[in-house]
Amino acid sequence: MNLSLIFVSSHTVNSVSMRILPVLLYLQLAFMPFLVSAQFPQHKMTEQEKLLMPQYLREARSHSNRFSVPFSAVRASAEWEEIDALTITWTGFQSILKEIVRAAAVETRVIIVCSDSNTVKNYLTSNGVSLTNTEYLIAPFNSIWCRDYGQWNVYTNDVDTLALVDWIYNRPRAKDDSVPASVQRHTGLPMYTMTQAPFDLVHTGGNFMTDGWGTGFSSRLILDENSGKTESEIDSLMHRFMGINRYIKMSNLPYDQIHHIDMHMKLLDEETILVGEYPPGVADGPQIEANLQYVLNNFNSVFGTPYKVIRIPMPPDNFNAYPNTGGDYRTYTNATFVNKTVLVPTYEERHDTTALRIWRESLPGYNIVGINCNSIIPSLGAIHCITKEVASSDPLLISHQAYRDAIASTSAYQIDSRILHRSGISSANVWYRTDTTQLYSSVAMTLTDTLLNLWTGFIPQQNPGSTVYYYIEASSISGKTQTRPLPAPAAYWKFNIILNTEINNSISSVIFEVADIFPNPSKGITCIPVQSENIRQFEVGLYNIHGQKISDIFTGQISGEKKLFFDSRELASGVYFIRIQDLEHSILKKIIVR
Repeated sequence: MNLSLIFVSSHTVNSVSMRILPVLLYLQLAFMPFLVSAQFPQHKMTEQEKLLMPQYLREARSHSNRFSVPFSAVRASAEWEEIDALTITWTGFQSILKEIVRAAAVETRVIIVCSDSNTVKNYLTSNGVSLTNTEYLIAPFNSIWCRDYGQWNVYTNDVDTLALVDWIYNRPRAKDDSVPASVQRHTGLPMYTMTQAPFDLVHTGGNFMTDGWGTGFSSRLILDENSGKTESEIDSLMHRFMGINRYIKMSNLPYDQIHHIDMHMKLLDEETILVGEYPPGVADGPQIEANLQYVLNNFNSVFGTPYKVIRIPMPPDNFNAYPNTGGDYRTYTNATFVNKTVLVPTYEERHDTTALRIWRESLPGYNIVGINCNSIIPSLGAIHCITKEVASSDPLLISHQAYRDAIASTSAYQIDSRILHRSGISSANVWYRTDTTQLYSSVAMTLTDTLLNLWTGFIPQQNPGSTVYYYIEASSISGKTQTRPLPAPAAYWKFNIILNTEINNSISSVIFEVADIFPNPSKGITCIPVQSENIRQFEVGLYNIHGQKISDIFTGQISGEKKLFFDSRELASGVYFIRIQDLEHSILKKIIVR
């Protein structure tokens, strides 16, 4: 459509044109969303695109020249690991893209997929952005959402050869789906492709996270979009191509529309989950909490200990509306690690100050850069959705579980870390201090487990009331030196030395309690929190409104707090009851299934 036809010159207006003008203006407004969508495809799949998916998938699976399978074990890297480059696609929302380039190019190369490099360079320089560390990849594309269609990173033998991985993009946008191949040619890295049977997989980058040690997270969208495969078959593919040996899948959320987990959560390290939090009962809050409790009650971190959880607000939009009432899906979890910097979406100062404080407290020493995302968030995406990493081709991997607070004693504090480099590790040290105005002191680490590449050092005993700040530094035989946290010594872990105090083990006089079931209404993983003062035998069942048992949820002993789960997706909409009973008492809870 030629929009110039809509505007009427003031010099030729007559009575006829004055009557036509409102109609033409209406048509302009009516067709503008389609015109904008054609120029900047939205994150969510359109109804028209849904009709195109079958043909698109057939064509995507027919690209025989893209077929490549790993023949040895691989490890998918975590986002906080060192990267060699960050990729973006230069199309709409350039005011955001330029700020990504401004901040990221200080840390690493920025590969800009574009159709005209001169246009990009002129825009950047006219906005005061240096072109240093920028590269321009002229390649076809459809949209800005490179997180979803971009390449993934894996290593053979944990830290040896870097390779890229390409899935079938879950949108019928063939040019977007070709971008990983363009990045592969640009970087010269090998690439494994999951495009042909029996290795084909439809997936999207915003719906996948990994801890770097074989645990993956997604919503159940991964099952919905691969309905021709069993869950076991999907898990096998993710293990072979991504090294994922434990694939955690959570219920889709009712209001996020695209079901990408990066819109409400983020892994900050191997054991810490940043989770978006709504006010009680609002929008996706209940289902997010149910999903989180499902994870916490069924899975531990790679260290064998419970995950740590940090909560960050999910703010309302400018009109104080949340997604369940038509508000934008504002989120602070949709952030991107770029080596020593983290790019975080921002919206309004009244909300941003709290969110940025939480980020800085969670990752002390990192450069936390806020980038205004008000223009893009109505399209259901922010910073993480429009960036993608190319991992380091020479990684020195340091993996460590942060030391917990210690009770004062005469013992030293044992610091363990897995440290790997393809050439081997020549030395490692723990640097520590108890006064942030003083220099760090170091203690040498020694290799204590050759199979795990585990190195151990001991921080000397410190006085009660002290706070110990520390980081780990290692050097490879080839001469590379790396720290963890990556921005150390500006960044660090810390623990407190506390006095031994008597623990109050008082027991509640209540026999057992059942807190509110959530989410309620439900359509997916649903949590039943039970608290028992001592070991008791319980039976928990699901009943319809006629009192007929639908299914058994749990039979067994409970002592202390336990969260039980059931999946309501297969239930018809309506009212149900959960009966929780021991040998003497019974509690009935009402649940509504959407």
